[in-house]
Amino acid sequence: MVVLIAPEQDIKNEISILNQLFEAGLEYFHLRKPHKNYPSYGDYLSQIDDTYHDRILVHQFHELINDFNLKGIHFQEAKRREVSMETLKNIRKKQNLSVSSSFHSTEEIADCEFEFDYHLLSPVFNSISKTGYEGRGFDVNHINKPIIGMGGVTIKNLSEFTKLGYQGVGVLGGIWQSETPVEDFKTMKRHFECCEG
Repeated sequence: MVVLIAPEQDIKNEISILNQLFEAGLEYFHLRKPHKNYPSYGDYLSQIDDTYHDRILVHQFHELINDFNLKGIHFQEAKRREVSMETLKNIRKKQNLSVSSSFHSTEEIADCEFEFDYHLLSPVFNSISKTGYEGRGFDVNHINKPIIGMGGVTIKNLSEFTKLGYQGVGVLGGIWQSETPVEDFKTMKRHFECCEG
């Protein structure tokens, strides 16, 4: 499983590359643009071919699910800690949405009572997109939950994530800063499809 995170700042040809990635089989795109407001989020989504909207989860402005046919919503760590278990259950029940969350420790994932569709854990290795964000090499083989590893993902270290027990990767810099983003995505996708089989 490959989860692609949007670059914080818009980059050249971003929507065009994103549509190519969807065409190549991207199923999980996390729209996270902390500097954009609600109308800008809507404008961004409107530029994406609407046949792909059901592959997109939003980090901010969860109410966008009322305006667009989105895959679901993502809770960043601080927001997740504020939300009640009942609220989380109601979101899933009412909307039949995918619900994921960010974590920065294996203990917190293990102790989390709500069953997220997947848990993004970071940083596994040194981040490509955030300088000074040093990897902690989390091993999750002992946790029986779907965990996606983030931090320092490249086409060269995918097997390291597999060995550490991850069902997939969350990637940002490894795609958006690549000279060949679509080819690199396909390599990542193939790797985790092989591991599932």
